[in-house]
Amino acid sequence: MKVLRLIAIILSLATFIAAGENWPDWRGPTYDGVSTAKGLPVSWSETENVVWKTAIHDIGWSTPVIWDDQIWMTTATEDGKQLFAVCVDFKTGQIVHDIKVFDIAEPQRKHPQNSYATPSPVIEKGRVYVHYGTHGTACIDTKTGVILWRWDAVQCEHVQGPASSPFLFENLLILHIEGNDVQYIIALDKLTAKEIWRAERPQEYYTGNPLYYKAYTTPIIVNVNGKPQLVSNGSKVCLAYDPRTGEEIWRVVYGGDSTISRPIFGDGLVYVNVGWKEQSSELWAVDPTGTGNITDTHVKWKILENIPIESSPVFANHLIFTVDDRGTISCIDPKNGQFLWQQDFKGFFGASPIVADGTIYFSNKKNSTIVLAASADYQLFAENILDEGFMASPAVKDKSLILRTKTHLYRIEE
Repeated sequence: MKVLRLIAIILSLATFIAAGENWPDWRGPTYDGVSTAKGLPVSWSETENVVWKTAIHDIGWSTPVIWDDQIWMTTATEDGKQLFAVCVDFKTGQIVHDIKVFDIAEPQRKHPQNSYATPSPVIEKGRVYVHYGTHGTACIDTKTGVILWRWDAVQCEHVQGPASSPFLFENLLILHIEGNDVQYIIALDKLTAKEIWRAERPQEYYTGNPLYYKAYTTPIIVNVNGKPQLVSNGSKVCLAYDPRTGEEIWRVVYGGDSTISRPIFGDGLVYVNVGWKEQSSELWAVDPTGTGNITDTHVKWKILENIPIESSPVFANHLIFTVDDRGTISCIDPKNGQFLWQQDFKGFFGASPIVADGTIYFSNKKNSTIVLAASADYQLFAENILDEGFMASPAVKDKSLILRTKTHLYRIEE
Protein backbone atom coordinates (compact mmCIF):
# COMPACT_ATOMS: atom_id res chain seq x y z
CA MET A 1 0.00 0.00 0.00
CA LYS A 2 2.85 2.38 0.80
CA VAL A 3 4.29 1.78 -2.68
CA LEU A 4 0.93 2.44 -4.29
CA ARG A 5 0.52 5.66 -2.31
CA LEU A 6 4.03 6.75 -3.32
CA ILE A 7 3.27 6.07 -6.99
CA ALA A 8 0.02 8.05 -6.69
CA ILE A 9 1.86 10.99 -5.12
CA ILE A 10 4.54 10.94 -7.83
CA LEU A 11 1.92 10.83 -10.59
CA SER A 12 -0.08 13.66 -9.04
CA LEU A 13 3.06 15.78 -8.69
CA ALA A 14 4.00 15.06 -12.28
CA THR A 15 0.53 16.13 -13.41
CA PHE A 16 0.77 19.34 -11.37
CA ILE A 17 4.22 20.16 -12.72
CA ALA A 18 3.13 19.50 -16.32
CA ALA A 19 0.06 21.68 -15.87
CA GLY A 20 2.18 24.40 -14.35
CA GLU A 21 4.26 24.63 -17.51
CA ASN A 22 1.24 25.75 -19.52
CA TRP A 23 -1.00 28.83 -19.48
CA PRO A 24 -4.25 27.36 -20.83
CA ASP A 25 -6.70 30.10 -19.85
CA TRP A 26 -6.36 33.86 -20.15
CA ARG A 27 -5.82 34.03 -16.37
CA GLY A 28 -3.66 30.93 -16.22
CA PRO A 29 -4.19 27.37 -14.98
CA THR A 30 -6.22 28.42 -11.93
CA TYR A 31 -8.34 31.15 -13.60
CA ASP A 32 -6.96 33.89 -11.34
CA GLY A 33 -3.64 35.19 -12.67
CA VAL A 34 -1.53 33.21 -10.18
CA SER A 35 1.59 31.40 -11.45
CA THR A 36 3.89 28.97 -9.67
CA ALA A 37 6.82 30.05 -11.87
CA LYS A 38 10.15 31.06 -10.35
CA GLY A 39 12.76 33.35 -11.79
CA LEU A 40 10.55 35.54 -13.95
CA PRO A 41 12.15 38.81 -15.09
CA VAL A 42 11.61 41.97 -13.08
CA SER A 43 13.08 44.53 -15.48
CA TRP A 44 13.14 44.82 -19.28
CA SER A 45 12.98 47.27 -22.17
CA GLU A 46 13.09 47.16 -25.95
CA THR A 47 16.83 46.42 -25.67
CA GLU A 48 16.99 44.41 -22.42
CA ASN A 49 15.82 40.84 -21.69
CA VAL A 50 13.87 40.48 -24.96
CA VAL A 51 14.35 36.95 -26.33
CA TRP A 52 12.23 37.72 -29.38
CA LYS A 53 9.61 40.20 -30.62
CA THR A 54 7.03 39.21 -33.25
CA ALA A 55 4.57 41.48 -35.06
CA ILE A 56 0.94 40.32 -34.94
CA HIS A 57 -1.13 41.55 -37.86
CA ASP A 58 -4.35 43.54 -37.58
CA ILE A 59 -5.98 44.21 -34.19
CA GLY A 60 -6.77 41.95 -31.23
CA TRP A 61 -6.86 42.39 -27.47
CA SER A 62 -7.05 38.67 -26.57
CA THR A 63 -4.54 37.37 -24.03
CA PRO A 64 -2.17 34.67 -25.36
CA VAL A 65 -2.66 31.11 -24.11
CA ILE A 66 0.16 28.55 -24.09
CA TRP A 67 0.49 24.78 -24.37
CA ASP A 68 3.95 23.26 -24.65
CA ASP A 69 5.78 25.38 -27.23
CA GLN A 70 2.71 26.92 -28.86
CA ILE A 71 1.33 30.37 -28.06
CA TRP A 72 -2.13 31.10 -29.46
CA MET A 73 -4.11 34.33 -29.73
CA THR A 74 -6.76 35.87 -31.97
CA THR A 75 -6.76 38.95 -34.16
CA ALA A 76 -9.15 40.62 -36.60
CA THR A 77 -9.26 43.21 -39.31
CA GLU A 78 -10.25 46.65 -38.10
CA ASP A 79 -13.66 46.39 -39.78
CA GLY A 80 -14.32 42.98 -38.19
CA LYS A 81 -14.95 41.21 -41.48
CA GLN A 82 -12.06 38.73 -41.12
CA LEU A 83 -11.34 36.89 -37.87
CA PHE A 84 -8.05 35.03 -37.34
CA ALA A 85 -6.29 32.64 -34.98
CA VAL A 86 -2.49 32.96 -34.79
CA CYS A 87 0.03 30.52 -33.30
CA VAL A 88 3.61 31.57 -32.43
CA ASP A 89 6.45 29.22 -31.53
CA PHE A 90 7.62 29.81 -27.95
CA LYS A 91 11.27 29.05 -28.68
CA THR A 92 11.77 31.06 -31.86
CA GLY A 93 8.94 33.61 -32.05
CA GLN A 94 8.11 32.41 -35.56
CA ILE A 95 4.47 32.28 -36.66
CA VAL A 96 3.46 28.62 -37.00
CA HIS A 97 -0.22 29.02 -37.95
CA ASP A 98 -2.13 32.03 -39.23
CA ILE A 99 -5.69 30.87 -39.81
CA LYS A 100 -8.65 32.83 -41.08
CA VAL A 101 -11.44 31.33 -38.99
CA PHE A 102 -14.46 33.37 -40.07
CA ASP A 103 -15.53 35.80 -42.77
CA ILE A 104 -18.22 38.13 -41.40
CA ALA A 105 -20.37 39.99 -43.91
CA GLU A 106 -21.94 42.44 -41.45
CA PRO A 107 -20.07 42.68 -38.13
CA GLN A 108 -21.79 44.30 -35.19
CA ARG A 109 -20.65 47.71 -34.06
CA LYS A 110 -18.13 47.88 -31.23
CA HIS A 111 -16.75 50.40 -28.76
CA PRO A 112 -13.75 52.33 -30.17
CA GLN A 113 -11.52 50.88 -27.42
CA ASN A 114 -12.64 47.31 -28.07
CA SER A 115 -11.54 44.94 -30.86
CA TYR A 116 -13.29 42.20 -32.79
CA ALA A 117 -10.81 39.73 -31.27
CA THR A 118 -10.99 40.58 -27.56
CA PRO A 119 -12.18 37.24 -26.09
CA SER A 120 -9.12 35.13 -25.30
CA PRO A 121 -8.75 31.54 -26.52
CA VAL A 122 -8.62 28.54 -24.22
CA ILE A 123 -6.28 25.63 -24.96
CA GLU A 124 -5.65 22.01 -24.04
CA LYS A 125 -3.45 19.28 -25.49
CA GLY A 126 -4.17 19.07 -29.21
CA ARG A 127 -6.97 21.63 -29.37
CA VAL A 128 -7.44 25.36 -29.06
CA TYR A 129 -10.86 27.00 -28.85
CA VAL A 130 -11.36 30.52 -30.23
CA HIS A 131 -14.41 32.67 -29.64
CA TYR A 132 -15.56 35.95 -31.20
CA GLY A 133 -18.88 36.36 -29.39
CA THR A 134 -21.89 36.42 -31.67
CA HIS A 135 -19.58 36.23 -34.69
CA GLY A 136 -18.64 32.60 -33.99
CA THR A 137 -16.71 30.00 -32.04
CA ALA A 138 -14.34 27.35 -33.39
CA CYS A 139 -12.10 24.46 -32.38
CA ILE A 140 -8.70 24.11 -34.08
CA ASP A 141 -6.27 21.19 -34.17
CA THR A 142 -3.10 22.73 -32.73
CA LYS A 143 -0.73 20.49 -34.70
CA THR A 144 -2.21 20.83 -38.17
CA GLY A 145 -4.13 24.09 -37.90
CA VAL A 146 -7.23 22.34 -39.26
CA ILE A 147 -10.54 23.76 -38.03
CA LEU A 148 -12.32 20.79 -36.40
CA TRP A 149 -15.66 22.53 -35.93
CA ARG A 150 -17.33 25.91 -36.19
CA TRP A 151 -20.34 27.03 -34.16
CA ASP A 152 -22.24 30.24 -34.83
CA ALA A 153 -25.55 29.72 -33.04
CA VAL A 154 -25.09 32.72 -30.72
CA GLN A 155 -27.35 35.60 -31.64
CA CYS A 156 -26.46 38.37 -29.20
CA GLU A 157 -26.35 42.16 -29.44
CA HIS A 158 -23.16 42.91 -27.51
CA VAL A 159 -23.68 46.69 -27.87
CA GLN A 160 -19.95 47.46 -27.61
CA GLY A 161 -18.49 44.31 -29.14
CA PRO A 162 -17.65 40.90 -27.64
CA ALA A 163 -15.27 40.50 -24.70
CA SER A 164 -16.22 37.46 -22.55
CA SER A 165 -13.75 34.59 -22.97
CA PRO A 166 -14.56 30.87 -23.20
CA PHE A 167 -13.23 28.39 -20.65
CA LEU A 168 -13.04 24.63 -20.20
CA PHE A 169 -14.45 22.39 -17.50
CA GLU A 170 -14.11 18.62 -17.92
CA ASN A 171 -15.78 17.81 -21.28
CA LEU A 172 -17.42 21.22 -21.59
CA LEU A 173 -16.62 24.48 -23.34
CA ILE A 174 -18.53 27.16 -21.41
CA LEU A 175 -19.53 30.56 -22.82
CA HIS A 176 -20.98 33.63 -21.10
CA ILE A 177 -23.47 35.33 -23.44
CA GLU A 178 -24.90 38.58 -22.14
CA GLY A 179 -26.07 41.40 -24.39
CA ASN A 180 -28.95 43.83 -24.33
CA ASP A 181 -31.24 41.19 -25.89
CA VAL A 182 -30.21 37.80 -24.43
CA GLN A 183 -28.49 36.77 -21.20
CA TYR A 184 -27.43 33.18 -20.53
CA ILE A 185 -24.59 30.73 -19.87
CA ILE A 186 -24.17 27.86 -22.34
CA ALA A 187 -22.09 24.68 -22.12
CA LEU A 188 -21.05 22.88 -25.29
CA ASP A 189 -19.52 19.45 -25.75
CA LYS A 190 -15.94 20.48 -26.50
CA LEU A 191 -15.49 17.70 -29.06
CA THR A 192 -18.64 18.29 -31.10
CA ALA A 193 -20.05 21.73 -30.15
CA LYS A 194 -23.33 20.04 -29.22
CA GLU A 195 -25.26 22.00 -26.59
CA ILE A 196 -25.22 20.20 -23.23
CA TRP A 197 -27.00 22.76 -21.07
CA ARG A 198 -28.12 26.36 -21.10
CA ALA A 199 -28.94 28.50 -18.06
CA GLU A 200 -30.97 31.64 -18.69
CA ARG A 201 -30.16 34.45 -16.31
CA PRO A 202 -33.20 35.41 -14.16
CA GLN A 203 -35.22 37.81 -16.27
CA GLU A 204 -37.02 39.45 -13.33
CA TYR A 205 -33.92 41.60 -12.79
CA TYR A 206 -33.70 42.76 -16.41
CA THR A 207 -36.07 45.72 -16.41
CA GLY A 208 -35.62 49.29 -17.55
CA ASN A 209 -33.07 50.39 -20.14
CA PRO A 210 -31.69 47.36 -22.10
CA LEU A 211 -28.38 49.21 -22.44
CA TYR A 212 -27.66 48.11 -18.86
CA TYR A 213 -28.33 44.41 -19.45
CA LYS A 214 -24.97 43.67 -21.05
CA ALA A 215 -21.85 42.25 -19.43
CA TYR A 216 -18.38 41.23 -20.59
CA THR A 217 -17.12 39.08 -17.74
CA THR A 218 -15.81 35.50 -17.80
CA PRO A 219 -17.01 33.03 -15.12
CA ILE A 220 -14.72 30.96 -12.90
CA ILE A 221 -14.86 27.53 -11.29
CA VAL A 222 -14.38 27.36 -7.52
CA ASN A 223 -14.34 24.38 -5.16
CA VAL A 224 -16.80 24.70 -2.27
CA ASN A 225 -16.94 21.86 0.25
CA GLY A 226 -15.52 19.47 -2.32
CA LYS A 227 -17.95 20.41 -5.09
CA PRO A 228 -17.35 22.67 -8.11
CA GLN A 229 -19.33 25.88 -8.58
CA LEU A 230 -19.42 28.02 -11.71
CA VAL A 231 -19.56 31.64 -10.52
CA SER A 232 -20.86 34.16 -13.07
CA ASN A 233 -21.04 37.83 -12.11
CA GLY A 234 -22.99 39.29 -15.00
CA SER A 235 -24.96 42.49 -14.90
CA LYS A 236 -27.64 42.83 -12.23
CA VAL A 237 -26.93 39.57 -10.38
CA CYS A 238 -24.10 37.14 -9.58
CA LEU A 239 -25.08 33.48 -9.87
CA ALA A 240 -23.43 30.20 -8.98
CA TYR A 241 -24.28 27.08 -10.98
CA ASP A 242 -23.45 23.42 -10.97
CA PRO A 243 -21.03 23.44 -13.94
CA ARG A 244 -22.08 19.92 -14.99
CA THR A 245 -25.80 20.64 -15.24
CA GLY A 246 -26.37 24.40 -15.20
CA GLU A 247 -28.56 24.12 -12.09
CA GLU A 248 -28.50 27.30 -9.96
CA ILE A 249 -26.97 27.05 -6.48
CA TRP A 250 -27.08 30.63 -5.16
CA ARG A 251 -27.46 34.22 -6.25
CA VAL A 252 -26.43 37.68 -5.04
CA VAL A 253 -28.44 40.60 -6.40
CA TYR A 254 -26.85 44.03 -6.87
CA GLY A 255 -28.43 45.64 -9.93
CA GLY A 256 -25.15 46.97 -11.39
CA ASP A 257 -24.35 47.39 -15.06
CA SER A 258 -21.78 45.94 -17.42
CA THR A 259 -19.42 43.79 -15.39
CA ILE A 260 -16.06 43.14 -17.05
CA SER A 261 -13.72 42.08 -14.24
CA ARG A 262 -13.48 38.31 -13.61
CA PRO A 263 -14.23 37.01 -10.08
CA ILE A 264 -11.50 35.52 -7.89
CA PHE A 265 -11.55 33.08 -4.98
CA GLY A 266 -9.43 32.99 -1.84
CA ASP A 267 -9.60 32.12 1.85
CA GLY A 268 -13.04 30.62 1.34
CA LEU A 269 -14.67 33.70 -0.23
CA VAL A 270 -15.57 34.72 -3.76
CA TYR A 271 -14.72 38.35 -4.65
CA VAL A 272 -16.97 39.72 -7.38
CA ASN A 273 -17.06 42.95 -9.34
CA VAL A 274 -20.68 44.10 -9.33
CA GLY A 275 -20.72 46.56 -12.19
CA TRP A 276 -19.58 50.10 -12.68
CA LYS A 277 -21.06 53.26 -11.26
CA GLU A 278 -19.58 56.53 -12.48
CA GLN A 279 -15.75 56.20 -12.36
CA SER A 280 -15.55 53.11 -10.14
CA SER A 281 -16.94 49.66 -9.73
CA GLU A 282 -17.72 47.83 -6.48
CA LEU A 283 -16.08 44.73 -5.03
CA TRP A 284 -18.17 42.39 -2.88
CA ALA A 285 -16.91 39.47 -0.80
CA VAL A 286 -19.35 36.55 -0.86
CA ASP A 287 -19.40 33.38 1.21
CA PRO A 288 -20.33 30.73 -1.42
CA THR A 289 -21.61 28.11 1.03
CA GLY A 290 -25.26 29.21 0.93
CA THR A 291 -28.16 28.34 -1.34
CA GLY A 292 -30.88 30.45 -2.91
CA ASN A 293 -30.81 34.24 -2.64
CA ILE A 294 -27.93 34.92 -0.22
CA THR A 295 -27.67 38.70 -0.74
CA ASP A 296 -28.65 39.54 2.82
CA THR A 297 -26.90 36.64 4.54
CA HIS A 298 -23.60 35.83 2.84
CA VAL A 299 -22.12 39.14 1.64
CA LYS A 300 -19.27 39.77 4.09
CA TRP A 301 -18.13 43.22 2.98
CA LYS A 302 -18.27 45.74 0.13
CA ILE A 303 -15.77 48.24 -1.29
CA LEU A 304 -17.40 51.12 -3.15
CA GLU A 305 -14.43 53.09 -4.53
CA ASN A 306 -11.11 52.63 -6.37
CA ILE A 307 -12.25 49.29 -7.78
CA PRO A 308 -11.53 48.50 -11.45
CA ILE A 309 -14.18 48.38 -14.12
CA GLU A 310 -12.04 46.47 -16.63
CA SER A 311 -9.11 44.81 -14.84
CA SER A 312 -9.60 41.72 -12.66
CA PRO A 313 -8.20 41.44 -9.12
CA VAL A 314 -5.55 38.92 -8.09
CA PHE A 315 -5.33 37.04 -4.77
CA ALA A 316 -1.86 36.34 -3.37
CA ASN A 317 -0.33 35.84 0.08
CA HIS A 318 -3.81 36.17 1.63
CA LEU A 319 -4.14 39.63 0.10
CA ILE A 320 -6.15 41.12 -2.78
CA PHE A 321 -4.45 43.40 -5.32
CA THR A 322 -6.33 45.56 -7.81
CA VAL A 323 -5.66 48.41 -10.22
CA ASP A 324 -8.55 50.67 -11.17
CA ASP A 325 -8.96 52.06 -14.65
CA ARG A 326 -7.20 55.35 -13.77
CA GLY A 327 -4.11 53.78 -12.24
CA THR A 328 -4.73 53.45 -8.50
CA ILE A 329 -3.12 50.20 -7.34
CA SER A 330 -4.55 48.89 -4.07
CA CYS A 331 -3.69 46.20 -1.56
CA ILE A 332 -6.80 44.97 0.27
CA ASP A 333 -7.21 42.88 3.40
CA PRO A 334 -9.65 40.11 2.36
CA LYS A 335 -10.84 39.60 5.94
CA ASN A 336 -12.57 42.98 6.15
CA GLY A 337 -12.20 44.80 2.81
CA GLN A 338 -9.89 47.48 4.24
CA PHE A 339 -7.21 49.10 2.09
CA LEU A 340 -3.72 48.35 3.42
CA TRP A 341 -2.03 50.66 0.94
CA GLN A 342 -2.75 52.52 -2.31
CA GLN A 343 -0.45 54.07 -4.91
CA ASP A 344 -1.33 56.14 -7.97
CA PHE A 345 0.40 55.54 -11.31
CA LYS A 346 0.09 57.40 -14.59
CA GLY A 347 -1.91 55.94 -17.42
CA PHE A 348 -5.10 53.94 -17.92
CA PHE A 349 -5.28 50.25 -17.05
CA GLY A 350 -7.44 47.46 -18.48
CA ALA A 351 -5.25 44.35 -18.51
CA SER A 352 -5.45 42.07 -15.48
CA PRO A 353 -2.40 41.60 -13.23
CA ILE A 354 -0.54 38.36 -12.64
CA VAL A 355 1.50 37.27 -9.62
CA ALA A 356 4.42 34.85 -9.33
CA ASP A 357 7.06 34.20 -6.68
CA GLY A 358 5.98 37.14 -4.52
CA THR A 359 6.00 39.59 -7.43
CA ILE A 360 3.01 41.20 -9.12
CA TYR A 361 2.82 42.71 -12.62
CA PHE A 362 0.41 45.47 -13.76
CA SER A 363 0.43 46.56 -17.44
CA ASN A 364 -1.21 49.76 -18.69
CA LYS A 365 -2.67 50.90 -21.99
CA LYS A 366 0.15 53.32 -22.78
CA ASN A 367 3.39 51.32 -22.68
CA SER A 368 4.49 50.38 -19.17
CA THR A 369 4.39 47.45 -16.74
CA ILE A 370 4.59 48.19 -13.01
CA VAL A 371 6.34 45.47 -10.98
CA LEU A 372 5.65 45.40 -7.23
CA ALA A 373 6.08 43.15 -4.24
CA ALA A 374 2.92 41.13 -3.57
CA SER A 375 2.94 42.06 0.10
CA ALA A 376 1.16 44.12 2.74
CA ASP A 377 4.05 46.60 2.59
CA TYR A 378 4.31 48.69 -0.56
CA GLN A 379 7.51 48.07 -2.53
CA LEU A 380 8.15 49.07 -6.14
CA PHE A 381 10.64 46.88 -8.02
CA ALA A 382 10.56 48.38 -11.51
CA GLU A 383 8.57 50.23 -14.15
CA ASN A 384 9.31 48.81 -17.59
CA ILE A 385 8.61 50.53 -20.90
CA LEU A 386 7.93 48.98 -24.32
CA ASP A 387 7.04 50.72 -27.56
CA GLU A 388 3.29 50.10 -27.37
CA GLY A 389 0.64 49.67 -24.69
CA PHE A 390 -1.24 46.67 -23.33
CA MET A 391 -4.84 45.60 -23.74
CA ALA A 392 -4.04 41.90 -23.23
CA SER A 393 -2.95 40.49 -19.88
CA PRO A 394 0.48 38.85 -19.34
CA ALA A 395 1.01 35.11 -19.68
CA VAL A 396 3.74 32.88 -18.22
CA LYS A 397 5.83 30.03 -19.62
CA ASP A 398 8.75 28.57 -17.64
CA LYS A 399 10.93 31.60 -16.73
CA SER A 400 9.46 33.82 -19.44
CA LEU A 401 6.78 36.48 -19.48
CA ILE A 402 4.76 36.49 -22.69
CA LEU A 403 3.54 40.04 -23.28
CA ARG A 404 1.19 41.13 -26.03
CA THR A 405 1.15 44.82 -26.83
CA LYS A 406 -1.18 46.44 -29.33
CA THR A 407 1.15 45.50 -32.18
CA HIS A 408 3.63 42.79 -31.08
CA LEU A 409 4.14 39.66 -29.02
CA TYR A 410 7.23 39.54 -26.78
CA ARG A 411 9.05 36.82 -24.93
CA ILE A 412 10.76 38.46 -21.94
CA GLU A 413 13.35 36.47 -19.98
CA GLU A 414 16.47 37.29 -18.00
